[in-house]
Amino acid sequence: MTDLVVADIGGTNARFALAHVAADGTIAVDDPITLGTSDFVSLETAWEEFGKRIGKPLPKAASLAIAAPITGETLRMTNNSWIIHTGELDRQLGLDSATVINDFAAVAHASARAPDTAFEHLCGPDGPLPQEGTISVLGPGTGLGVAQFVRFSGDYHVQATEGGHIDFAPVDNVDDSLLARLRALHRRVSVERVVSGPGIVAIYQTLAALERREIATLPDKDIWSRGLDGSDPLAVAAVSRFCMSMGSAAGDYALAHGAKAVVIAGGVADRLRSRLPSSGFAERFRFKGRYEQMMSGIPVKLITLAQPGLFGAAAAFAKEHPPT
Repeated sequence: MTDLVVADIGGTNARFALAHVAADGTIAVDDPITLGTSDFVSLETAWEEFGKRIGKPLPKAASLAIAAPITGETLRMTNNSWIIHTGELDRQLGLDSATVINDFAAVAHASARAPDTAFEHLCGPDGPLPQEGTISVLGPGTGLGVAQFVRFSGDYHVQATEGGHIDFAPVDNVDDSLLARLRALHRRVSVERVVSGPGIVAIYQTLAALERREIATLPDKDIWSRGLDGSDPLAVAAVSRFCMSMGSAAGDYALAHGAKAVVIAGGVADRLRSRLPSSGFAERFRFKGRYEQMMSGIPVKLITLAQPGLFGAAAAFAKEHPPT
């Protein structure tokens, strides 16, 4: 049995837990402790706080899933101010072995290892994920995470990407207005500006402008809350439009990856769990011109595994450091 610390470090929260990898590769993850990244100046101070809350010495092994491109030994977080020096983790955190991966690469590891019961069908053929070929993984949170994994001969390989930063592609007149609004604010408009938790603000304000309403300045959390509880019709419309945009993006990634299936993950998607199947998500996913029939044959699943980032971090560690 290998015991290790797993962490899923995003722009808003850092989740830590103890994980256990058995000799047969079975993975178990304890209940996580969630820390706000803005409450800590660095990984080291958050790690120290996690150790205090656990109340016992931490294992000398760790796997960190980080919301940043994993290039070089200095990682600058995309959506918070932490700077992580991967080459010094042994000294800084007192580790003997460590794995560092992109946060959505971790979700891809989880998707590759999770049982069929950990997925909920969204659209396309209703069956298990294929055992061969490429599977795209994406999910909106503070940003938009994108990865893929390829299954072959009983094994798999994960490829991290920064796909959330490709250009936003309008599909209709509302999207055109949304792009114009965002272009006035940013030099370049990526998909992440729309398909992410904070992206609901631009969608809400665009819809208000199209209806010539007074444009309220509301934080994204309030818009999501009003849209999901039905208390604000404009917010409800914004949530519906978000589902459509996520469907468009998911279809684009499937085309680009040559995917045989797509997995949707992330906190925002989980909140939309009951709405996605009846929203415009599936129609927009298929809406790819001459490839509409092909898109109709691609299954799309929502991963329901608790804390897939932490489970995936443990899976990535086990793949890099096979249990003995």
